[in-house]
Amino acid sequence: MTEPEIIARVENGVGRISLNRPKAIHALNRAMCEAMTEALLAWREDAAVQSVLIDHAGERGFCAGGDIRMIAESGAGDASEAKAFFLAEYRLNHLMFGYPKPITAIVDGIVMGGGVGISEPAPIRIATERTTYAMPETGIGLFPDVGGGWFLPRLPGQTGVWLALTGARLKAAATIELGIHTHYVPSESLEALKSEILDGGEPIEVAGRYDFRIPPGLEDRREAIDRLFAFDTVEEIFSALDAEGSDWALAQLAILKTKSPQSLKVTLRQLRTGATLASFAENMAMEYALGGRVVRTHDFQEGVRAVIVDKDNAPQWSPADLSGVTEATLDALFAPLPDNEKWTPLP
Repeated sequence: MTEPEIIARVENGVGRISLNRPKAIHALNRAMCEAMTEALLAWREDAAVQSVLIDHAGERGFCAGGDIRMIAESGAGDASEAKAFFLAEYRLNHLMFGYPKPITAIVDGIVMGGGVGISEPAPIRIATERTTYAMPETGIGLFPDVGGGWFLPRLPGQTGVWLALTGARLKAAATIELGIHTHYVPSESLEALKSEILDGGEPIEVAGRYDFRIPPGLEDRREAIDRLFAFDTVEEIFSALDAEGSDWALAQLAILKTKSPQSLKVTLRQLRTGATLASFAENMAMEYALGGRVVRTHDFQEGVRAVIVDKDNAPQWSPADLSGVTEATLDALFAPLPDNEKWTPLP
């Protein structure tokens, strides 16, 4: 018997969803998104379910992202399977975002990409000393989807833009400082915390009792990030980092120069646009239109080849530099879909 990839059950008034694909660090596929959605819809109107707890099996991480190989293979064709995955995933993200009962997500270990999408909408987001958070999509020719266009520009200052463009990896001290995660709980206390919630404890009160105060993790970089990443073009950000000339600024510039120029420009426009939108649903509609097109581009196919398939980490981006990515290219990628193809939330 194969183990289910999502284990959903009700324990003493708590709807519990455990990600159960540990060998893939719980990377999400369409069936997993649909199983989580089915459980959340069943519990939404069920008076016996007071709150929801999301955790994972094993110790390698919470969720490393989405099923990138499948998305790339689909994008090499008509992208229909990739779009079906995005439809299910983004509907799940939106369902969680507006869910009427408190959701607690325990992000112990790696949380990237799709894992951010199923934890960031939860009101209670618990990090541990093992947590590593990142949105590394510009390194594979993609962009930080699953709500990145909504959440990232709403982080303090320009920290979201810095995270999105560079793919920087943060530990819990920084994620707590920025409000990405709401509580820090040492991993050795997680079982006790879960037991209290499953015994009927009010999740926010329980999380608060186990919360450890830790010193900020980015404090000394915040001024530079806010100043150097405040521009509306990637070219201006490159120039500002170069002119700054500090070791840190030049290190950021070197990192950015390894990323897909197209992805950098797409991501900056995504975040600047997302900051102006009135609702999470509008953001998801924008990302769905964008995702279905970006997965068919050379840079996404090449990024997945270089990082995930061949693992040579030597992608040949095209265009190879920022000047080759025109406003017309961006306009085409961001164009709204026809009405009959647009993303819509669950009924």
